[in-house]
Amino acid sequence: MSPGYGDPIRWWRRFSPERIALVDRNADDRLTYADLDRRSDRWLDVLDRQIGIRRGDRLALLMGNRREFAELFFACVRLGVALVPLNWRLSAKELGVILADATPALVIGEGTFRALAEEAERAAGVSLRWLDVEDDAIGMLEGAPSGFTSPCARVDGEDAAMVIYTSGSTGRPKGAVLPHRQLLYNAIATTIAWELGSSDVAPITTPFFHTGGWHVFATPLWLRGGSVVVMDQFDTATFLGELADAKCTVALTVPTQLMMLAESPDWGRKIPSLRWLISGGAPCPPPLAAKVRSAGYELREGYGLTECGPNCFAISGKEAAERPGSVGRPVPFLEMRLAETREAEAGALRGAETGRTGAGDGQPGELLLRGPQVFSGYLNAPELTAEVMTRDGWLKTGDLAVQDESGSYRICGRRKEMFISGGENVFPGEVEAALTDCPGVAEVVVVGVADSLWGEVGRAFVVPRRDATVSNEEVLAHARARLGRYKVPKSVVVLTDMPRLGSGKPDRRALAEMR
Repeated sequence: MSPGYGDPIRWWRRFSPERIALVDRNADDRLTYADLDRRSDRWLDVLDRQIGIRRGDRLALLMGNRREFAELFFACVRLGVALVPLNWRLSAKELGVILADATPALVIGEGTFRALAEEAERAAGVSLRWLDVEDDAIGMLEGAPSGFTSPCARVDGEDAAMVIYTSGSTGRPKGAVLPHRQLLYNAIATTIAWELGSSDVAPITTPFFHTGGWHVFATPLWLRGGSVVVMDQFDTATFLGELADAKCTVALTVPTQLMMLAESPDWGRKIPSLRWLISGGAPCPPPLAAKVRSAGYELREGYGLTECGPNCFAISGKEAAERPGSVGRPVPFLEMRLAETREAEAGALRGAETGRTGAGDGQPGELLLRGPQVFSGYLNAPELTAEVMTRDGWLKTGDLAVQDESGSYRICGRRKEMFISGGENVFPGEVEAALTDCPGVAEVVVVGVADSLWGEVGRAFVVPRRDATVSNEEVLAHARARLGRYKVPKSVVVLTDMPRLGSGKPDRRALAEMR
């Protein structure tokens, strides 16, 4: 049997039972490792003895961030059941597609999402077994034996721990199967490379239906004996207050949150416990990163994806400031290489023998990853798995990266987002980076659109800053002063709000379809 994530809270219960594992701000509750261990065992009794969930089943959760996510996760680890966190931001039709694919033995959710689940059932033509996490579960948990300590299932590292569905920006939602082995090696590599210890505390604002909610900080810190603070929503005042009140030492943000924080009246508030922030989910615009650092916060940039990691790189605060946009070097256990973009476009990638390593030549290539942090594949979709995995184990991320002379990497954008204008490759991320410091611009996304003369040209979608106005010509003039002519967008569209996927990232497909 290969090693898996295991059951670290059982270990910490034995050796440091009063250590705080989780703080749930929504319920104003604090769980020690002993509390979390006991509650996980009670859920195990509910799932196993009272309901009849068996090893190999899948359990779906439809609820906001709350302590029960952690309790049920460890109950599933002990039972050998794969957890499927569901995105409650989806439409009933979208959710129905996922439920039909995942075929969960049970859905546990909040009553507020019951109507959504029922509509999804009808849309997909499936029948769900539903358990309300509050009304139905209370009596069942009270009926679980007091003091019961479950034996842990003999889970192999290749067994599925979770199935997390991607946002589906390419169409069909894909259920990424995360084995126990992936969780274990991501947790170990993260605690080593990011120097996380048992004294670290991290707020969790990313929804638990995303890998970032679980595996950027939560599962690594539980392995190490640290603490997480669960928050159901993000607003600047609450977030900054929580950083101070809970004495948080590290925190994950996305660029949109950083933009909101930078406009907050509490921006720049000193938080003595905070060691650093990490920005992920999308490249952080250099002007925004500079603004964060000028306020006295140490900012690092991260990179990862559901299918690998998600913590793939490590960088020090000093190097992050010296090399804007860099995500650093690979974490332990993870191999990386860059493949020629033309080779990738031709679908010719077969493995490490093909293409180049990209060692400091400054040319973008598709980022390939290999190691124990790589997922098992997509649920019920071997053809989709084959599209992203080479025969010798390399994951084709679809992301473009550049390696500089120091060995550090910078993410340029998605390979599929690249467009060709008049025979020249244009990378939207490069254009966006040039426009983020345009006066009055809060956010910008560039997509390629068809053009009868050039084949494709860039179109910039711009959201102005609060109380600011931006003209099309101002944006274009700013681009002309900083970019080669073929990279300058041919049109600008000013938006009030940026359309987004469930992950919070801009919905580039929706933008490309705008007329």
